[in-house]
Amino acid sequence: MKKNPSLVDVARRANVNISTVSRTIHQTGKIGAETQARVQKAMHELGYKPNRVARRLRARDVATHLIGLIIPNIQNPFFADLARGVEDVAYRNNFAVMLCNYDEDEKKEHFYLDVMQAESVDGIILPPIHEQDPAVLQVVQNGTPVVCVDRILSSGNLDKVEVDNHSGALEAVKHIIAQGHRRIGIIGGPADSSTGRERLSGYKDAHASANLAVKPELVRFGDFKQESGQRLANELLALASPPTALFVCNGLMTAGALEAIAALGLRIPKQIAIVGFDELPLASVFNPPLTVVRQPAYEVGQSAAELLLKRIADASRAPTSLKLQPNLIIRKSC
Repeated sequence: MKKNPSLVDVARRANVNISTVSRTIHQTGKIGAETQARVQKAMHELGYKPNRVARRLRARDVATHLIGLIIPNIQNPFFADLARGVEDVAYRNNFAVMLCNYDEDEKKEHFYLDVMQAESVDGIILPPIHEQDPAVLQVVQNGTPVVCVDRILSSGNLDKVEVDNHSGALEAVKHIIAQGHRRIGIIGGPADSSTGRERLSGYKDAHASANLAVKPELVRFGDFKQESGQRLANELLALASPPTALFVCNGLMTAGALEAIAALGLRIPKQIAIVGFDELPLASVFNPPLTVVRQPAYEVGQSAAELLLKRIADASRAPTSLKLQPNLIIRKSC
């Protein structure tokens, strides 16, 4: 059976964004005559016929009771808990959630932003891939409410819900120093993400408060994925003078660092101590149990969904900025 052409097929044929196809169909927003003609030509060539019922239901002046959630990594337990918080609030308020995973890929993030605008979601919750993310600001300019979670934009006065990354990292590294460690390696997040920058700042300030110099050779930047945690831990532990402790700035990278430590046959915490930023499933039953900075991920999701519903109800409301506190859970790995 021949597959019916989709908005994606039309967008590819016309070499435009999905949202441009949608706005051409619904005659919303400002689209040039040449672009509209190209889209209509692609629709004709493919035999695409918009669903009239869907067009009526998705018209901009009618609420869809659908919100979008775009997350960077569905395998990260933090974002799984955050998504549950969003979904619980949405469901209680008769909203459904469209969930997309962009896998720390800028092209995928932009693709899903287009899809959600084409689907006329009432609003979007997401952690921007980096602090300079014009695609998110463009979505706001197009009239779609947006709430930033976990990461923020350096420009744009938007609703946002963050965790106090600086204080969480500061407390964690102060604890490591209190255990007698002076060579502390850090596996940080991307330097252009707000979370990566703030956790690195906490690491540096903990050193400053103890009158310790930060050693550049002990600083590494990962991508919040497990492979980078393993690779960078191997780099640090292969140094002529390796660190005696590691501070790893998210859960998946911590899992990767633990893989590297296990492969090297090192004993925790006698030969290498480790503290992770993010709780991991079963961390309390690891051998030894893992010391972590626990983030209130579920509460972040709840708060973001509540802010988005308020924004949908009142687009002129002043933006709200929330910062939730993490907790250092001291176990046996440091």
